[in-house]
Amino acid sequence: MSTQAKVGVFVLGSFAVLAFTVIYLLHAQFGGGAVPYRTYLRYAGGLQAGASVLYGGINAGNVTAVRPWAEDPTQIEILLEVKQGTPLNEKSIAKLGLVSIMNSAALSITTGSNDARRLPPGSKIPSQESISLDEIAGKLATVADSANALITQAQGELNDITGNVRHLLANLDTISGPPTQQKVRSILDNIDQLIAEERPKIDRLTDQLEKVSRHADDTIQNVNGTVTNLRDPLQKDLAELQAAIKHADGLLQSMQTLVRSNDYKISDTVDNLREATDNLNQFTDSLKQRPWSLIRIKQPEDRRVPK
Repeated sequence: MSTQAKVGVFVLGSFAVLAFTVIYLLHAQFGGGAVPYRTYLRYAGGLQAGASVLYGGINAGNVTAVRPWAEDPTQIEILLEVKQGTPLNEKSIAKLGLVSIMNSAALSITTGSNDARRLPPGSKIPSQESISLDEIAGKLATVADSANALITQAQGELNDITGNVRHLLANLDTISGPPTQQKVRSILDNIDQLIAEERPKIDRLTDQLEKVSRHADDTIQNVNGTVTNLRDPLQKDLAELQAAIKHADGLLQSMQTLVRSNDYKISDTVDNLREATDNLNQFTDSLKQRPWSLIRIKQPEDRRVPK
């Protein structure tokens, strides 16, 4: 065998080993260790078989098929396989995503919740619809129409505002014109003349106010002196009055003590006075009925009727 043949055999053998290694690695990554799942969307957004499956942003598998669902043609059935041990759970959500701006569409799955139950192989992953480019374009068109209407309205309002500003400037020109300036100058001249004529009166009034202020100061000083002079006698009188009140308070307390100690005597005296009053009333009634009893002891005999 020639040297060229040996080199050719070696190169072919190297390529065969390399191909076998690549196939083995791909099979190990996406073959026997892959777990199948499925999900459903109303808009696939260009998703194709072989697209990446991202779990929390990490490449976790591939899409195996994208087709209309036989049971509900309004939905797209997406079959996928993920690596063994990917913790898909009931809170995981499948939706359209992108690996990067330059790459094609991918299927993105959220991590869900650690407390949620893990999904068994072949089960359905909950999905969430993404906004399509057509919907975005429609909303942009609506916004553009609204913006055009708003711009048109703003232009109309700006025209009105411009007209009002021009009218205002014209009024200002009219107000600040020569006739108005002459009127203002005349008013200022009248004010100057009025001030010049009334200045002597103002000076006299100022002098009188100064005199009144001085007199008020003297009066206040006199009042302060009077109050100072009367303060000591008033304090002395107040002290004497306070002493008299204390003495009267002591007398009242003594009277209360005396009355309490002679309470029973006062009651007897009142009873005696009451009995004496009753006796005096009876004696008065007796005198009214028999006034002769004051000079006679016996009652005179009744007169006989003449025959």
